[in-house]
Parts: sequence; C-alpha cells; structure tokens
Amino acid sequence: MPDMGRLLAEDLVRDVPDFPKPGILFKDITPVVQNHAALKEVVQLLAEWARPKQVDAVVGIEARGFIFGAPIALELGVGFVPLRKLGKLPYNRVAEEYALEYGTNTVEMHADSVQPGQNIIIIDDLLATGGTAAAAARLVERLGGRVAGFGFLIELEFLEGRKVLSPYDVHALIRYP
Repeated sequence: MPDMGRLLAEDLVRDVPDFPKPGILFKDITPVVQNHAALKEVVQLLAEWARPKQVDAVVGIEARGFIFGAPIALELGVGFVPLRKLGKLPYNRVAEEYALEYGTNTVEMHADSVQPGQNIIIIDDLLATGGTAAAAARLVERLGGRVAGFGFLIELEFLEGRKVLSPYDVHALIRYP
C-alpha cells in the first residue's frame, strides 16, 4: 500500500466516454478490482475508516458495493447484508423507492438482515447523486439499525450526493470535483 500521495486505485480508474449514454463520462473500476494490490488497498483503507465505528454489519449496495462490502465485512469480523434491486431477493423483504432523474427505482433487503440497535456501515463503489445510498439508509433505519456512515471508492463531487447524505459520516477514497 502506498505510504503517501495518490492511491494505486486512483491511477487505475478508467474513464469511458459516452457510457451508458452520450455525454456521460463513466468511471470504470474494473481495472481496480482486477489488480490485487489496488483491491487490497481499497478494502484495507475502507475497513480502517470503519473499524472505530464498531459496526455490527456491512450493507453493500448492488452490484459493485458487493465487491468491496463483503471483504470489508470479513476484515471487520462482521456479517454482510446485500441491498438489491427490486425482485432479486428470495425471502421476506422490505423495500424503499427513490427518485431518479426521470422516474423512480426501488431497492430491497431481507426483513431480518438488520436487527434493532445494530451499528451499520453502507458501502458502494461510487457516490453520485446519493439517491440509492439515502434509500439504503432509510431501509436500515426502518429495521431499527443505526447508520454509522457511508464508504465509497469514488465520489463525483459535482453531483452533490454528499449533501443528500449530510446527516451521516461520508467517506470517499477518491474525489472528483
């Protein structure tokens, strides 16, 4: 792991123009997760941030939040809770709808995945507008959990997702203005 300066992960994030539609500059994390040292760096740094929070579980947002969330849970010695898109979980679920630019989307988690009083961190690869992350927080809180913070590999600051999550501790390893 680098001692100072840029993260290895930052050097590996790839810009893909016009994906998934024209005018969007997509931040592709595939090279980060394909590189053992970079993946380890991200997991260790996010686990280091989370450790003092004494979390009981890690919620990972589908799908790339699973990539980082599960190994962070292992590092912390706690369980992992998948937050999935509508209709992907097989058991009793709770759902939360959130607004998109045009329309809405819905995320779900198992109704027994968070217990009252548990301290939870929520992990995803990228913070953009904050809509999905805020929906995840509402689900955790509806189940009686406490959101101890959000951890991201990347934050797109110009989309102001941090404002949506302002009541919470938000940590991003790489920030793009």
